[in-house]
Amino acid sequence: MSEPAPPPSETEYALRRRLPRRLPRRHSDIYVNMKTDFKAQLSRCQKLLGLGGSGGGGGCSEICIHGLGLAINRAINIALQLEAGGGGSLVLSANTSTVELADVAEPEGDSDEPMGRTRNNSAIHIRVCRVNPE
Repeated sequence: MSEPAPPPSETEYALRRRLPRRLPRRHSDIYVNMKTDFKAQLSRCQKLLGLGGSGGGGGCSEICIHGLGLAINRAINIALQLEAGGGGSLVLSANTSTVELADVAEPEGDSDEPMGRTRNNSAIHIRVCRVNPE
């Protein structure tokens, strides 16, 4: 029989994932994540564009939907739902990018220094613009 492995003698670390270095913060920017309900994110976009049942078409003429990592599919789905519900009055323009993220492993005790690591993650930025019907 094999003997049980000895307990690790190294210090235990807690991994902290940091946000990207810079995020544009305009009123018309929507950051999609996997924690918030899909319908809530969709209705926020519709409200900003003025596509809801009330309001009569006011709101922004353009919004930008941002998705990072696992939320890319959700950002695409929101944009496609907006386009389908827009009745031909919305145009989509998608761009992809790579975002550098920083992870910090903080030690449980005070004796060691935190360790840092950078990694790359995919991102999508979808512009949803209202066009004037001709």
